[in-house]
Amino acid sequence: MTDTTRTELAAQAYIYGFPLVFNLDQVNRYVHDGVGANPAAPFNTFSHARTLAGPADTFVTINNDTVYSMAQIDLSVGPVALHVPDTDGRYYVLQFVDAWTNNFAYVGHRATGTKSGDFLLVPPTWTGTPAAQTTVIRFPTTVASIVGRWACGGDDDLPAVHALQDATTLTVVDSAGAPAGLPVPDAEVSQDLLFLEKLRIWSQAFAPAPRDRELQNSFSAIGIDERGPSPYTSASADSLSDDEAAALADGLRVGEKNLLEALTKGSSPEVNGWKLTFHAFDYNLDYFEVGAIDDPQFKIADPRLRIVERAAAAKGGLWGNHPYEAAYIMTYVDDQGEQLNGTHTYTIRLDPTPPVSAFWSLTMYSVPDFFLVANPIDRYSIGDRTPGVVHDPDGALTITISHEEPKDATAKANWLPSPPGDFRPVLRMYEPSPAVLDQSYVVPAITRSRE
Repeated sequence: MTDTTRTELAAQAYIYGFPLVFNLDQVNRYVHDGVGANPAAPFNTFSHARTLAGPADTFVTINNDTVYSMAQIDLSVGPVALHVPDTDGRYYVLQFVDAWTNNFAYVGHRATGTKSGDFLLVPPTWTGTPAAQTTVIRFPTTVASIVGRWACGGDDDLPAVHALQDATTLTVVDSAGAPAGLPVPDAEVSQDLLFLEKLRIWSQAFAPAPRDRELQNSFSAIGIDERGPSPYTSASADSLSDDEAAALADGLRVGEKNLLEALTKGSSPEVNGWKLTFHAFDYNLDYFEVGAIDDPQFKIADPRLRIVERAAAAKGGLWGNHPYEAAYIMTYVDDQGEQLNGTHTYTIRLDPTPPVSAFWSLTMYSVPDFFLVANPIDRYSIGDRTPGVVHDPDGALTITISHEEPKDATAKANWLPSPPGDFRPVLRMYEPSPAVLDQSYVVPAITRSRE
């Protein structure tokens, strides 16, 4: 095999394996270190944030609408019982995401209602019988994530949210079991090739969907399917030469560049500068448990596009929802097609505001990290639940976006602060109406003010 071929295969393997590697890196982060307001928590226990997310929560495209409850599940211990309380109509969702980032189940307001309920989380090959009044959720991979979001009206509402969080419980059925956790990469693998080592061991521990097996097999020539000791160390039985190792590392860098290009360009339709990423998370074609809708309109049919979209979705918005739960659109540019930047002032007039069954928000993110942005008024998003906003006489809402605080009182009330440099806002619509998904509801461009 030539070094050119190695480079090409490594670049393709990067796109294919990025969701698994990036996702499980975050799983590991939650278990050992926590993320921002979410403290570390062992497998099969909840980590509850007690505040809304802010700039300290360095997680890609995190939302500022809901309080997070996260759980990393490891069903190597066998089934785990989940209990959810009665939320008395309050919006919440527990989103289930497998190791490859497939959204395969939902529990909550839209999917199962807001009464109390009991669920049994089981590994892929489980064959037992559940207790009465218990819904089984079968996991595609033994390790997966529960991404919980609780609607919160602000600081005064936090005690009520905390009570609901504390009443949401996970119980390992066989208390004697110990989670196997994630396989550990060989410490002798260099940083340049660590991605391939993680992809190798994690794809073997957490098998891809059967439809992806052929694609994974195509990377066998660069060691992805090798069992036992890592093929990426100098001590391996068939050691890589310096040139071979360099070719693989070059390929990973090409793959990373290709992913960034796919993220900013993408295949999603664009209207008024907004990328309508309604279907960016529709790459799950195989696993449909409670709350997940098995419908062609929520499936990416093109097999090549599906793999690229899956990687871009993980990079730009890991653990995002299917559009029937929450629809996301984002933009990098103003009405003239220029990159949004904090040196300018912008407005966007929503007339009408987004039609939703739950709620909507416009959230500010830095570029290229996609983190929330620190600002003097601690406002990271603006939406239908933001106190003090001033609507236009006809009911529309005009939002001002700028780094500098507006002098006009109404603009200040409706101000979404931006960073001094480039930024990317995201509009979220929770439980969107059909008008959102069929694109009959149109969001206008963000307009740069005359300066």
